[in-house]
Amino acid sequence: MKYAVIKTGGKQYRVMEGQVIEVELLDSKDQTYVFEEVLLVVDGDNVKIGTPFVEGMKVYADVIADVKGDKIEVFKYKSKSRYRKHTGHRQKYTQVKINGIGAPVTPAKPKKVSSLAGAKHLSPTKAKKPAIKKVAAK
Repeated sequence: MKYAVIKTGGKQYRVMEGQVIEVELLDSKDQTYVFEEVLLVVDGDNVKIGTPFVEGMKVYADVIADVKGDKIEVFKYKSKSRYRKHTGHRQKYTQVKINGIGAPVTPAKPKKVSSLAGAKHLSPTKAKKPAIKKVAAK
């Protein structure tokens, strides 16, 4: 069972692949999001703990929708003074589905060609002479 602990919106979430979670509202215009602040990754017996983050690990997710949470009602009341104040708040969340946990796939780096092998087809260049400073006659 592979899972990770990520940090987003000042909170920490334990996530697994295929899981749908609600996180604080993300500013994501595309339909994918990458969580780069991975605190812990567990893959069977292999455990990687970050200091503070696990180097090179990312969690990939698809954005499902932006939703609002339940309404919280706030009622202020002072007796004998006819003071009553009623307000409410609905927090905005983003629903995401976790697609993958792991390091990003990087393309293989091209091998360096030794300087002797690549020098055969190059023409020799002339060395530049150092600049001579001219002193004005007095």
